[in-house]
Amino acid sequence: MTQVQQAQQVQKVQQTQVQGQVVESGQESNPLVSMLKPLVLDIAVPLGSYYLLRNGFGVGLVASLMLSSIVPAVRTVVAAARDRSFNGLAGIMLVVNLVGIVLSFATGDARLMIVKDSALSSVVGISVLIAAATGKPLMSAGLKPFMTKGKAANVLAWDRLSAGSAPFRRAELLFSTIWGVSLLTECVARIVLAFILPVSTMVWLSTVLLIASILLAAVVGAIATNPIERMIADEAKAAEDGAADEAKAIATETVAA
Repeated sequence: MTQVQQAQQVQKVQQTQVQGQVVESGQESNPLVSMLKPLVLDIAVPLGSYYLLRNGFGVGLVASLMLSSIVPAVRTVVAAARDRSFNGLAGIMLVVNLVGIVLSFATGDARLMIVKDSALSSVVGISVLIAAATGKPLMSAGLKPFMTKGKAANVLAWDRLSAGSAPFRRAELLFSTIWGVSLLTECVARIVLAFILPVSTMVWLSTVLLIASILLAAVVGAIATNPIERMIADEAKAAEDGAADEAKAIATETVAA
């Protein structure tokens, strides 16, 4: 095997390893499906189950709210058991959901379950902002699959940029900051409205507020994601050109020898 073939073989092995990691982590799945799945399971299912229990089966208001929170709580436990590692956001969601359910049993206050959702947003938002302030872009774990689109070259480019590019790191931190601020804003609005409007109104309005905050963060987040996407494309192209140049150089040296 010539040196050129060896270099090409090494590059193929590296890309195969990255592709294997991408498949194992689920990054090759459709980005749209990856985005909608948690929204459906954590928002649509709890909301639908509330109306089914409340209006369909005549279950009490507090009980309906409590039972509709079980699915998100179970999801956090399953995710932790499946990954066999501590997921910061999943842990926060689990604790807040469990505390909300326990407090609902203790007080019987239906509004408390509405405020519980605000507590979730606030804790997550504060955690994201604190992490960003300390140089840790907590939201990058969810952003990476969308930006890399399951392509091995893009995953490698992301990893290199995240480890050694100051502009890229600033864009990551900006993205997390935008989401943290959006979640905190939604939290404040939900808490205020929970004690002004009827509980029956807040059940559906809470979901509207959450979706609105997500959409707002996604739109404003383009300030960070657009540069990130460009940097990944440039880095992947540069790596590809560099590999081609290296192969040509090795070929030239082999011929000369």
